Amino acid sequence: MLISLTVGKVDAGVAVLLTEDKRLIEFPSILLPPSISSGSIVDITVSRNLASEAASQKSFQALQSSILSTYGQQTPSPPILRCRNATQTSIVLEWDPISLATAELRSLSLYRNGSKAGNIPKPLDMTSTKMSGLAVDTEYDFQLILRTSAGVYSSEKLVVRTHKMTDLSGITITPGVMPPPLRESLSGAIDRIGAKIAETVRIDTTHFVCMEGRGREWEKAMEMNIPVVRPEWVEGCEREGRITGVRGYYLNADPKLRQVGQGVGLQSPQRQQSQQQRSYTRLDASEATGIPTSQLPSREPPDIQQSPAANSLRAANQPPPPSSPSEAGSPAPPPPEKDTPREMPASQASPSQSTASVPVSPEEESAPSQTTSTDRIDEQPQQNLKSTQKNGGISRKPEDSASMVDVAL
Repeated sequence: MLISLTVGKVDAGVAVLLTEDKRLIEFPSILLPPSISSGSIVDITVSRNLASEAASQKSFQALQSSILSTYGQQTPSPPILRCRNATQTSIVLEWDPISLATAELRSLSLYRNGSKAGNIPKPLDMTSTKMSGLAVDTEYDFQLILRTSAGVYSSEKLVVRTHKMTDLSGITITPGVMPPPLRESLSGAIDRIGAKIAETVRIDTTHFVCMEGRGREWEKAMEMNIPVVRPEWVEGCEREGRITGVRGYYLNADPKLRQVGQGVGLQSPQRQQSQQQRSYTRLDASEATGIPTSQLPSREPPDIQQSPAANSLRAANQPPPPSSPSEAGSPAPPPPEKDTPREMPASQASPSQSTASVPVSPEEESAPSQTTSTDRIDEQPQQNLKSTQKNGGISRKPEDSASMVDVAL
């Protein structure tokens, strides 16, 4: 196609060309012959290069296919969160290695109960983490949030509940240096309580059990702040039926710090029977003496009670009661008359004046009486009446009946 154009104006870089219908076309002056000037007529041939156009189109399609296969086929995958182990106060979480495809990593965050717990350090290398300081027998939900240049991807919420104090299935023990027979005994105790054994120290190892503090695994346990205890700790957990404290079971701990109980907060049948027998004994003593059970002195339970002779000796070693009413804090009564006390018939005694009965021990009942027992009631209006009973030269007061009952029973 041949086109004739008239040069209107020529500048250093652009020439203005005029068509036959007076239209302006800006044309690079470097492409025009060097001898042209304003008013010159130039002929320009225009044609389409189909071969070059096809080659360019083919190259463009190849580039689009390469971009699609590289960036359009794969996308980052949401993380998959799992629970590896749970104890009374900690939970170990793990997940598969994250897949970013062609995207760039921004961050990997862990959320607990809807609140951010923190970012995972080195998310391309780490695939587990441990949450400590949790409450006993409490439910928690966890979620991983992956942020990339291709978008945000979240894992499914994982609901985990911490164990009760009596649930020992979360304990993971790594054994250390100890004799082979003790190691076999330890393995049996671990199986009986439902715990697990790990030959090497891992992130879910809860306790390191050994007899001597040495070895590579012991050093690793110390670096990870894992409690290092003696094998007796496992026996203590089995005996108590629950997880017990480790303070008294460290390698250099005092055995007196170990707390030994009945287990699971229950009393033994012997203990329950002794408590029932003690309550019956106090009830019988109350009926025999007329003293309320709340005022009777407390006694040792029958299962730890000593012999009657030892009880009598212990009662005899107790401090004697005040010898005179003045020492007890009450005014001294007048001295007794020298003549023989008068005996008042029971029919003439007023209701407020009753003869106080003084219980005696079995030893005193069996002893021969050396003097005549006389009960004398003073006519003076005093609350603490003095009743004297002479058996083997021993004098007692009615207010000492509580201790007398304790000895007799």
